[in-house]
Amino acid sequence: MTKPSFPQAPARQTADTPASSGIDWRAVFAFPNPVNEYAARITAGLVVVLAVVTLVTGWGWGLVALAAGFWLRVLFGPRISPLALLSVKVLAPRLGHAKLVAGPPKRFAQGIGAALTSAAVVLFFAGFQPGAWILLALLIVAASLEAFAGFCLGCAIFGFLQRRGLIPADVCEACNNITLRRT
Repeated sequence: MTKPSFPQAPARQTADTPASSGIDWRAVFAFPNPVNEYAARITAGLVVVLAVVTLVTGWGWGLVALAAGFWLRVLFGPRISPLALLSVKVLAPRLGHAKLVAGPPKRFAQGIGAALTSAAVVLFFAGFQPGAWILLALLIVAASLEAFAGFCLGCAIFGFLQRRGLIPADVCEACNNITLRRT
């Protein structure tokens, strides 16, 4: 006598297994870790150029382009953003070797840029242009610090939040453990 067979429940989806549709959503929204600091600084320099041109011309669609670029970098890393692609694929390799730094703080910094530029877009098109230009000026200062001095303000905020326990240590082990940092 054979035992009756019962249909098996489908395997439980976990964070490590791709969805049954065949699309690995983690890969789609992946951000590199580590990141080439030189490429990040070049991207910041390109953001400064675009932001200054937008500020000087008063062209609101420049704000939209900046916001779109930040959102592309936050969501997809450097794979889709035109500024990041230019930095990563063309300009940074001309500098020679890469200086690798942790990726999560850079993604956090891109998120701050996305929030600032998105708010600037809303303010601009709602008729509050002075507020939009103030936010853009703040972005220019932060991006200039990254591009020209190598100081990532968003990364510093990330570290502060991580030390206060607001960002879990496992989000960026290299940030949390000084022995894992590369020079």
